[in-house]
Order: sequence, then structure tokens, then C-alpha cells
Amino acid sequence: MLLQPAAAVNTVEEQRARWEWKRSRTAKELVKTEQKYLEQLDLVTTYFVAILKAKGTLQPGVREAIFGVLESIHYSSQILLLHLERGHLGLGLKGFCQKLELYGHYAENLEQAKKTLQEQLKKNKSFCRFKKLQESRPEFLGWQLEDLLPLPLQRLHEYKYLFRDLMENTSPDCAEFQHLAKAVKSVSEVSQWVHCTIRSHDNAKQLLRVQKLLKGHKTKVLTPGRWYIQEGWLMEVPAKGEEVKRKMFFLFSDILVATKPCHPLHPLNSDKFACQAVYPLNQCTLDKVFGHTQSQGGLLSLIFPHKTLLLMSSNQEDINNWYLNLTTAIRRLQARPTPVHQKEDLTEQPVSSTEAPTVQEMCQDF
Repeated sequence: MLLQPAAAVNTVEEQRARWEWKRSRTAKELVKTEQKYLEQLDLVTTYFVAILKAKGTLQPGVREAIFGVLESIHYSSQILLLHLERGHLGLGLKGFCQKLELYGHYAENLEQAKKTLQEQLKKNKSFCRFKKLQESRPEFLGWQLEDLLPLPLQRLHEYKYLFRDLMENTSPDCAEFQHLAKAVKSVSEVSQWVHCTIRSHDNAKQLLRVQKLLKGHKTKVLTPGRWYIQEGWLMEVPAKGEEVKRKMFFLFSDILVATKPCHPLHPLNSDKFACQAVYPLNQCTLDKVFGHTQSQGGLLSLIFPHKTLLLMSSNQEDINNWYLNLTTAIRRLQARPTPVHQKEDLTEQPVSSTEAPTVQEMCQDF
């Protein structure tokens, strides 16, 4: 039988001691932050949901639209904390993972919840007074309901790193390791679901904003599967020596829209843009004419079947961003026949519109 050198044994024991110390510290942090998280959720479930149910200040449908599955999330976290405080980490994680999808559904409802809340504050004076009264309680510490509603999604992000740290400092031979590994995987999947949902909502806002900026309704920006990428001013260089024209361009995952500002004295459209052309990117060939060095600005050549577009900027960073985003959008669009639903390496990260495939389907592309 071979004996390990004393120095090697000491090294292994020291490493295990470090792991155990890190694991103990992370476990304590998990309990402490979970207690704080529940205190904040208690403010919503106790002083809003429970009292609103009793008083009937809001119709049940409206109340559910605002708070969604928050009560169920609150209850699942209470059970988790109970197991954590008793030292039953594996049992707590097992039950918690079964309820994780609540966070995904909560994320999908959050934007509509905010809209419903604002609508009620405008038209329901009784609810408006009730909300101000509750928020004036010393327990709220100045928080408003709007500040507390996103808490579950923030906590989900924290779970991902706390569970991972616990797993990395737990021996694979430990009975709790498999529960931690499953928790890390489940939280990561739901976190990606939530991330997709947030990006989807953000993109829908961008598409709607640009649609409202365009004069008239001929140009349809709100199209299923379309991603907003970026916008900005560029100089269009004419082919036959005409005057250079400054235009506002909007880049999406499938089209480039060229516009000019409406007359500043127009009674209705002074702050809008008139669409001059829509260029399909699946028919585009892009080249950087100049701007390869660290000089000031550059010139891009976009060749379409019936048009060559020369776009110039005196800002080097700006022209580089346009070139990168155009190149990536064109490559991805021409590489597949279906709309592109991801763009990790573009400078401005877009998200799918609400009319695009479901969030779960989108997540499969990441």
C-alpha cells in the first residue's frame, strides 16, 4: 500500500477546508439574501394583494393582471427559506426547482402588469389613494409598488450565481451535489427564458417607437420576426456629383429604411420623418470603400439590384458600428430563409417583437 506524502495530505486537507469555508459563506449569504427578498415580497403580498382582496378595491381580473403569480412565487420562496434555515438544502432545492417556471410566467406578464397599474392609477382614484397610503408605511422605506414588482426577476439572477457557487464548492460525492447541479441547470434555463422575454418586450417598444416616428402608415415597421438594430444620421453621397444629403437611417434585421425629417413648422409632423426608401437586406452587397484605418470616418457602399447606396460618416466609431451591424445582419439574413431571431455580436442587441415566435422557441436559438 502506497502512502501519500504528509505534504500532499495537508494540501488536500487545506483545499477541502477552503471549499468548505467558501461553501459555508455562500450558504449563509443565500439565507440572508433570501430573508431580505421575502421581507420585500411581504410588503406586496401583505399590504397590497391581501388587502385588495379583502376590500375589493380592484376587480379580481385587474388584480391578477397586476400581480400575476407573485403570491405563488412568494410561497415557494417561503418554503425554500424554511428548508435552508433547517439545513435541508437538497430538499429545499428539489421543491423550489419544481416551481421555477413561475418566474418565466411572471416575466411574460410584467410589462402588461405595469401598463395595467398605470391605467388604474389614472382612472381609479380609490386605488390611487390606497397605493399612496400603503407606500407611506415606514416598512416600505420609501419604496413604491413599481420598485417592488420586478424583484422576482432580480432575485432569479442572484439565484443563478449563488447556486453555482454552492455547487462549485461542494464535493461531487456529497448527497446535495446532484440537487445543486439540477438547480443550476434549471435556473439557467428559466433565466434564459426571462432574458428572451425582456428582450422581446424591449424590441416591441423600439419597433412601436420607430413606427410612430414615421409619417403616415405606408411603411410597416411592426412586422413579425423583425429586430430593431440601430438608427442614426448618415450622409448619402449621390452618384453623379449632386449635393450630399443628410438622412436618418433605421436599421432592422431585414431592411434599411432611409428617411428625411419633416418640415419643422408642419402642424402635425414637425417631429416625424418621411420615409424615402426601404432597402431589403437580403438583396444587398456591402463594402467599406474607405475607413479601414484609424482615419476620421468612412464611406460604405451598399449595392442593391437597382440601386447603389453610398453612405458616409465623419465619425470613425459610428461608421464602424454601421459596418459591423450591416455586415452581420446581411450575413445572417442571407444564410437562412427564415427571419433572424438572434444577434449576439451586433453593437446594439435587438430582441424579437411580440408577434415573433414564442419566447421558448426563441431560447432554443441561443
